[in-house]
Amino acid sequence: AIFINAEASSPWCILSPPSKRIGPLLSGRDDHVIIYHLATAGRGYVSIDGESVEFAAGDLIVFPHGDEHLMGNGTGAEPVSSEQNLPMILARGLEPLRFGGSGEETRLICGYFCCDPRLTQPLLAGLPRILKLSLREEPSGAWLEASIHHAVMLVGGASPGSDMLVARLSEVLFAETLRRYMATLSGPRTGWLAASRDPIVSKSLATLHARPERDWSLELLAKEVGSSRSALTERFARYLDTSPMAYLADWRLELAADALRTSSRSVLQIAGSVGYESEAAFNRAFKRRFALPPARYRKNARQERSLRAKAVDVPPGGRYLRSARAGTSRTDAADA
Repeated sequence: AIFINAEASSPWCILSPPSKRIGPLLSGRDDHVIIYHLATAGRGYVSIDGESVEFAAGDLIVFPHGDEHLMGNGTGAEPVSSEQNLPMILARGLEPLRFGGSGEETRLICGYFCCDPRLTQPLLAGLPRILKLSLREEPSGAWLEASIHHAVMLVGGASPGSDMLVARLSEVLFAETLRRYMATLSGPRTGWLAASRDPIVSKSLATLHARPERDWSLELLAKEVGSSRSALTERFARYLDTSPMAYLADWRLELAADALRTSSRSVLQIAGSVGYESEAAFNRAFKRRFALPPARYRKNARQERSLRAKAVDVPPGGRYLRSARAGTSRTDAADA
């Protein structure tokens, strides 16, 4: 997670590039980037493809898919691209970034939240392009806003452990956004978010994510979540268009791919951690899914990461606040 402290005076207008163009610069990996802006004072607007949303102090605007967007306040200001200035902005750390005219002031904490694109795709697919919520409407949101202020001050003062605190608060911020959005869902829906609201499917997902390495069967999973096998199968098919065991097989391979990209564990160790007793069986399943054997997949991922690192000029003094997933373990990946 990366925070930027901004103070803008109207008129001002910033063009934020799509996350796919800034992900390698922010994390050094081919991450997906969720962009958000927390207004702590003043007001403004954000716009995607001509659709504008106004915001005020206490509002959080989230772009789950990292879409290119305009943000500003007032009229007459020419849009300024933040992409070309991002290395300089990152190099400032949390020193306030001031820009704009001489009118009404808007204060923002702008954040970039990096995550694995494959592991988060089922979740993000059910979200709109823009999410807006007022943190000050509920006590939990007001606490979260105050906590972010506190964390930003700690990071600015280089307090020990503050980087990890900010990273975890970013996760909490996104979780709060999801919680509020899910509370607004109504009517018949499908997809991962809708499935997570169903008591049986939700419990099944949590159970499988918590222990993907266990020797699961449909009968054992149904017993664990207090359901019949037929009801469990029907609900998975309704919401996720798959079966529980097929979902588990896919999830195990996604966790394995993540571990191959981000850890130094052996292929045999990774195979065992996601429920495969035989390395040969794991190799066959992995190749069917990713068209490459695990060792080649890992080698290609390392080569691509090395090429990206050489291509990206990381600014000196840039403050990169990453969560623990950078050195992911199986548990970390399942939590993600």
